Amino acid sequence: MTDRSMEFAALLCSRLCHDLLSPVGALNNGLELLADETDPEMRRRCLELLGDSARTSANKLKFFRLAFGSAGGFGDQVPSTEARAAIEGMFAATGRVTIGWMVTDEQLDKRAAKILLNLALIGGEALVRGGRLDVGAEQGANGVEIVIRAEGARIVLDPELRAALTGKLAADAVSARTSAAWMTRTLVGEVGGDIMMSEPEEPALLLGAHLPV
Repeated sequence: MTDRSMEFAALLCSRLCHDLLSPVGALNNGLELLADETDPEMRRRCLELLGDSARTSANKLKFFRLAFGSAGGFGDQVPSTEARAAIEGMFAATGRVTIGWMVTDEQLDKRAAKILLNLALIGGEALVRGGRLDVGAEQGANGVEIVIRAEGARIVLDPELRAALTGKLAADAVSARTSAAWMTRTLVGEVGGDIMMSEPEEPALLLGAHLPV
């Protein structure tokens, strides 16, 4: 493993820790409150909060395992139902984002699944006030087409994320925040594919990837 690979792995780990800090911290706080609480109603509420935090942590871990990890246990193909469950757990579980699923294939190539998940992550996080996230993928004779559409009251995509996706962000400028977008661009580029995205002034955010055969 090269020094650059190790540095990128560290950035990705930082991203994971950042995203997991809140729900895991809430678990710790809930346990501390539960230990000192004697009122039955308050204990019930503490247990509900603990349950919510545990589900959030589990959903994030499931998503990150597929999006960033090796997705062990699935071989070269990932069931599309697993990708859907990961995206719904990450975004739809809160009730702020509605997922539209337009993937008809039962299996996705592992690379395509990672790209799909990471583009969905970028689109979902751009919906700062919630909205709708449509996820589509189709495998044909010319390769795999992936499309993500995010629509909501307010859409915010960091310019550095846009630069990372379009290949305009230098490798030495990648941060924990842009690591997922940079990885996505790399995965697409390794097979001679392309990433397409809508302009900042468009009312909806469109992210697409073409992976040739």
